[in-house]
Order: sequence, then C-alpha cells, then structure tokens
Amino acid sequence: MPSRSDVTNFGAGPAALPTDVIEDAAQALVNYEGTGVGLAEWSHRSSKAVKIINEAKENLASYLDIPNDYEILFMHGGGSGEFAAVAYNFVGAWVARKERELASSGLELQSAVTKLKMDYIVTGGWSQKAADEAKRLFGSEHVNIAATSKKSDGTFGGTIPDESTWNLSQDAAMVYYCDNETVDGVEFPAFPTSLAPGANGPIVVADMSSNILSRTIPIKNFSAIFFGAQKNLGMTGITVVVINKRFLPQPSADLMRKLGLPIPPRILEYDTIAKNNSLYNTLSIFDVYVAGQVLKRLLRQHPKVQGQQAIAEEKAQLIYGALEAHSDLYRIIPDKSVRSRMNICFRIEGGDASEKAFLDEAESLGFMGLKGHRSLGGIRASNYNSISPEEAKKLAKFINTFASQRGALANEQK
Repeated sequence: MPSRSDVTNFGAGPAALPTDVIEDAAQALVNYEGTGVGLAEWSHRSSKAVKIINEAKENLASYLDIPNDYEILFMHGGGSGEFAAVAYNFVGAWVARKERELASSGLELQSAVTKLKMDYIVTGGWSQKAADEAKRLFGSEHVNIAATSKKSDGTFGGTIPDESTWNLSQDAAMVYYCDNETVDGVEFPAFPTSLAPGANGPIVVADMSSNILSRTIPIKNFSAIFFGAQKNLGMTGITVVVINKRFLPQPSADLMRKLGLPIPPRILEYDTIAKNNSLYNTLSIFDVYVAGQVLKRLLRQHPKVQGQQAIAEEKAQLIYGALEAHSDLYRIIPDKSVRSRMNICFRIEGGDASEKAFLDEAESLGFMGLKGHRSLGGIRASNYNSISPEEAKKLAKFINTFASQRGALANEQK
C-alpha cells in the first residue's frame, strides 16, 4: 500500500493538501490545543472559533493585500451557491442604488427594473452554469451574455473572445467572469482592460476558485471575488467571498417583492453574513482552521502572493514545455494565449486507447487524478499550490518518457 510520499495528486478538486497541514489538522480534530476536545466539537460561538476566523481573515488580507474597505466572508454552498448569491446580492445592491438615484429624480423604479441586466463573459462550463443560474432565478430577460467562446456544437473552444467583441450593457448590476475555467484549462492572463474601473463602474465580480493564492489580484478592480477553498486554500466545505463593503446594504424585502424580484435566503445574503462575522449559521470552524493553517504556511514561505506566483509559473512552464516538445503526440487544448497555469488540459494522439495507456502508466508511477473532466475527456494535470516544483518536474519527465516510448513503438511497427 503506497504512502503519501509515494503519490502525487494532480486532482482538480478536492485537491491535495500539504502533508504537514493534514497532520496538524488530524491532531486538532482529536484534541485541540490540549483541551481534550476536538476542534470540530467546539462551538462556533466560542472564543476559540472567533479567533480562528479572525486570524484567517487577517492572514488572507495580508497575503493578497486586501484593502480595509473590503469584507471577507466565510460561507457554505461552494461555487454553485455563489452563482445564486452574487446574482441575488448584486441585483439587490443595484436596486438600492437606483432607489437612491430615482428618489431625487422622481422617476419610477418599476420602469427602471425592466432595464436591469447582469452581464456574463462565458468562457467555459463554470461561467456557463453561473449565467444559467442567473437566468433561472431572474429570467433570461435580465441576463446578457456579453461574450461567449461556446461553439455551435456546445463545446468551448479553449479561447477567450477578444475584448473588442464584448457587448457590455450600460449600468449592469454586475459583469461576471470566471478567472480560471477548471474544466477547459482557460485562464484570463490579466484583468480585462475593457472592465477597468471608472467613476460609474463597471461592477466586476469574478469566480477565482481555481487560481486564488497563485498570483497577484488587483482587488480594487473588483466589486467582489469568491472562491471555494478546495483547490488552493483548504478543504471542501467553505467558500470565501471578498466584497467591497459599499455593495453590502440591501433594499427591503417588501420593495423587492413589489418590483417582482426574488430575495436571497438569509444564508446567501452577504450583509447578514458580514454583520455576524460569518457566524449567522453554524460555520464549519474545522474547515476554516485548515484554511488558516494553509495561509500560515504560505506566509512562512512568502510574505506576499508574488512569491507563489513565480513558483506557479515555473511549474506550469515545465509541464507545458514537455508537452510542446512532443507536439506530434500531445495536443494542448486551450489557445496558448489563455492557457491556465492551474489546470493543464491536453489530448493524446491515438484517442482513448493512448490516453488510457498514459493514465495507467502514470498511476503505476504514483501520479493520481490526471483524468480529464467527464464533459471534456483527455488529460488534466491540476497544478495547484500543493504541487511542488519537484513533482512538476517528475510529471514533465514522465510526459517526455511516454512520448519517447510511443515513438520507439511506432518505429518498430513500421
């Protein structure tokens, strides 16, 4: 039976965690700080729980340079829950803003609501799901697909549409995009220039579940970002929202009903979560603790995220370089200009049989989690922060070795 040191987990999520963090968490789960009570058994209202939350918030803010006018929330529901939450909350913030503006002009708020739009930049399966959820909750008339890389056959092209083609709405409640599409291996190389902040917006919201803590973020350009913990931060169970505080206030439920707009469940209402320091309902303190330990470990290695960014880019280049060296065998799925550093997706010449041979041999060598998403197939190496440069080098070496073996076999068969 293999030990942890024998296996490298390239799974897309839940992703690998550093072994020392797991060992510390295992002890805390049994007996936290010598109290005789495991951390999962401590009340989420206890002083110990509040300390864990506050330390994690402080360390995240320090690592990513999050300004003081932003709130950090720990929530449940994963990214899928946030598809609904961001729509609910930013439509609510839009209504609150319009209520203030129109009160002085004497215009009818009900008429303004007919022009309400949420803009979505669709570059893969996750941003598509987010747009679909907004349509389900608010109606397709309020959702504008400002750009899409979806092809006529329903698949995505491994590209991001040129910004000159984006059809952004005026005065949208938000412009939403997924910074890194886990399934399709597409990552925005930088913050979109067409979304540059100005006096009147745009109001930009981004899903950063798969690449958070791996590069610098111009936080001030965003009204909110969110990310599931289970990729680069911790375990499945908590989702983090970083939101500019000015978008927290919501209109009354009576007004939203009068306007024919839905209101969020309390546990998806950012203002409620913020006012309760993420403790409106029973938060999983153990999951926050694990995330906090990951953050402390990152801070010991690099005081700011720039250090981890350099490592992420080095690892990605090692793996992409090996694939490019054998372009006759490997086909990298996304366009080179938008390749993800976190989720490296490729196909192998020879189809399913070749890819199965690659996966079987990889598993025999201790490489796990390399099978592509069920909707796309192929191979996917998720290069999260827990993957060390040495492990990335080992995978690159295997990619080269497999190609050489295939080449030798092809020559024998001629």
